[in-house]
Order: sequence, then structure tokens, then C-alpha cells
Amino acid sequence: MAFIKKLLVTGVVVSVAAVAGFSWWAKSPLTTEGPVVEFTINPGSGVGAAAQQMARAGVPVNPQLFNILARVTGQASRIKAGSYELKPNTSPRRLLTQLVRGEFAQESITIVEGWTFRQMRAAVQAHARLRHDTVKLSDEELMKKISTEYTKPEGLFFPDTYLFAKGSSELAIYKQAHQAMLNHLKAAWETRDPSLPYKNPYEALVMASIIEKETGLRSERTMIAGVFVNRLRTGMMLQTDPAVIYGMGERFAGDIRKKDLQLDTPYNTYTRIGLPPTPIALPGIQSLSAALAPAKTQALYFVARGDGTSQFSDNLNDHNRAVNQYQRRTNQ
Repeated sequence: MAFIKKLLVTGVVVSVAAVAGFSWWAKSPLTTEGPVVEFTINPGSGVGAAAQQMARAGVPVNPQLFNILARVTGQASRIKAGSYELKPNTSPRRLLTQLVRGEFAQESITIVEGWTFRQMRAAVQAHARLRHDTVKLSDEELMKKISTEYTKPEGLFFPDTYLFAKGSSELAIYKQAHQAMLNHLKAAWETRDPSLPYKNPYEALVMASIIEKETGLRSERTMIAGVFVNRLRTGMMLQTDPAVIYGMGERFAGDIRKKDLQLDTPYNTYTRIGLPPTPIALPGIQSLSAALAPAKTQALYFVARGDGTSQFSDNLNDHNRAVNQYQRRTNQ
């Protein structure tokens, strides 16, 4: 009888020690050789398979103990597939929480204001952490997967920094950036001055793209918008060089010559009245705001001063004097 009691006591002590040891293990930081260990949990993986995949990737966790941890906490069936990072001082319990919450490794891509869609596509395709599922699609084919309203992609993607999980689809980035542009355009359109000479939000987007390419100065965007709006209202040609350059495409070699201004294209605002048929770049929020809330001005002209700012004029005589003054200074 005494022997049985001793066995029972020993069993209890061992059990308590085992529980205590397991609890200590679950809360203790895993020791990694490097600052970050990247690993992927494949779709359809159970907790046992997930533990093995982590171990093969270099995560220093005991697969059997991790399996037990997930089961005793009732989270074995809640693990999410995806790409993750194990960072220093992460415990097995914290690691399990990452997998259950789907705290995927975050990547980012920045789309720059003023880029053309061609530049955006190049940046997306060059990003090593994206799944390149649109590379073989033409622009038109890509737009069919993104929009039922628009067929031409230029200008329809909002320039911003987008976060995504490693291995995310390129198409998901395009959809996110497109929806962001529609949202910003809609918000700006709803607060517009109803007297503005735009038939629809798309025309405002075209104007915003021109403003984006004409100046990088936030302080001048509303004035430049005011000049172009005045020209539209009076039937003047916009005569904006960035649109001409866009229409030249790969022919543009860094300079616009007189014959380029005389060669008629849909984007040559020196030969055609009104807005170009599409945007010429991806406008940011400031250019969108300027296009739909331009400065109240009588100015019809502007010329670069050579220091990053512009000289605005209400009439052609003053503009010609400004051109002579600042072109002379620039050429000295």
C-alpha cells in the first residue's frame, strides 16, 4: 500500500513538473540565429504539417510540442496559411497567436505621384515579393479584370504606399490602387464648384494629371488649375507641354522642338482645343483637389521663373514680357 502511494505521489510530482515545464517552454523566447526567420504555411495545412513546415524553414520550435500547444489551447484548426516572419524574442505561444491571427509578413510598394501607368506596371512587375500574375496581360486585358467602366488605365490608380503580404497577387495591388483613386476622385467631385467646365469626374481626373506634371509645388497647383480652367472656359488651347510629351511617347528624347508642337496628335494641346482624351499621369491628392477647387484668378498664362516657381499673367503682353525676362535669365 505504501508503495502504491509512493507511485501516486511520484506520478503527481512528475505531472506537475511536466505541466510546469511545458508552460515554461510555451512562454520562453525561441532562440534564432539571425534577426528574422521567414517561413510559409501552405494552404490546407493542419497544425502538424504547419509545425513541420516551420521546422524545415529554420524556425527553432519543437514540432511535437507546438502541435500539443495548439491542441490544448483549442486553436489547432484556426491556423491561417500565408507567409510569416519569426522575429527575435518570440515565444511558441506568441508564434501560435501570429498563425491564428494571420499576422502575415508585411511588404510594401510605393507608387509615385506623376508616374505614368507604364512606370507603375514596371515597378509592380519588378517587385520580388509579389506574385506576378498579370505580366502577360495587355493594358486592356488588365483593365477588364479591374473595371467595368474604364478601358484605358492611365491616371486611374492612386499613387501611394501599399502594404501587402508576401506572395500577394499583382492584380490585388492594381485593384486596391484603382479603388483608392475612384474613392478620392468621388470625394473631390462631390465638393466641386458646379460652374467648373468638366462634364464628368473623368475630365477632372485628366485635368488633375496635367496639373501634376506641370508643377511639383503644392502652393502653385491651384493657380495653375485656375489658368487651365480659364482657358477651357474661353475656348483657348491649353498649350501644356507635358501633354505633348505624353503624346510623343518613346519619340521624346528630352526636348520639345517646334515641329513636335506642330505635329498633331490627340495629346497635342497646341493643335487641339480642350482636354486630352485621357489623363497623362497618376495624379496625387493635391492635384485632384486643385483641379476641383482651382484658384479664383484672371490669369491665362504662366512661365517658369527658373527657380521652381512660376510667373502668372492675365494678358499676352505681360506674359511675353515675363517669357523674355525669365528665359534670358535662364539662358545666361
